[in-house]
Parts: sequence; C-alpha cells; structure tokens
Amino acid sequence: MKSKLVFKIIVLCLLLFTNSWAETITVITKENAIRESPKFFSSVKAFVKYGDILSVVSKEKDWYKVKFRNISGYIHNTAVEERVVSPHSGYYTTTTSEGEITLAGKGFNPQVERAYKGKYPQMRYDLVDKIEKYEVAEKDIIYFIKSGGLLEPQ
Repeated sequence: MKSKLVFKIIVLCLLLFTNSWAETITVITKENAIRESPKFFSSVKAFVKYGDILSVVSKEKDWYKVKFRNISGYIHNTAVEERVVSPHSGYYTTTTSEGEITLAGKGFNPQVERAYKGKYPQMRYDLVDKIEKYEVAEKDIIYFIKSGGLLEPQ
C-alpha cells in the first residue's frame, strides 16, 4: 500500500517536472510568416512580428513547427531565437546575443544612423526610409518566382 503511494508520488513529480519546461522561440526579424508547410513559398497562415513568442511543436531540419495564437505552421530557423523557458522560475537559455537580436530585428538604431548621417552627409537616407516602406504582396512574389522559373532553396 505504501509502495503504491510512493510510486504515484514519483510518477506525479516526473510528470510535473517534464511538463514544467516548454520550449519556445522568439521572432527576431521585423516580420515573418508562419507557413502551411516547411517551404519558403508555402502559403502563409499568419504573420508574426519581432518579439512574438512561439511554442515549438517539433523541428524538421531548418524549420520549426510552431503554434501561435491557435495557429499551427512552420517558420524557418533564421527568423527566430531558441529559448527554453520554465514557467515556474522564468529561467531561460538563449543561443543569440542581445546585440545580434537588435541588429537582426531592427537594423540600425537611431544613434548609429545619426553617426552615419554625420560622417556621410551626401547620402540620401530619406531614400532608404522610402524603400523600407515599400511592400510587395506575397502573391506577387510567388508569381515572380514561378514565372521566372526560379527554384526554391533546398
């Protein structure tokens, strides 16, 4: 009788320990897509933004299968930072430095941009801002790729 109780307590502790760690990844690009399948030009199920946290379901080569706001799909590993988070302690490990995240997610910060403007006043930074605001629809990109006979990276 006592051994059954000890066994149940051990099993319960193991279940609590294994479920207390949830692998998550954080988006480190300005914007990215969660896709239907692990291919760059697969249909988009949702868009995620810098700092969004995604739950990892599994990993397939360079792609993560993730869940975000009840949407499941795939995101490429270059768009995210790996984290393992314990909901009880808040402890996490990361594979990317804060500086790398800032650079990948935001590019220049205002201080760096001001320094470049001071050093190279002849440059047309207003054109960079204009280009950054230019958007191309996903369907137009896919049309361009297919009509040009381009192949998806392997």
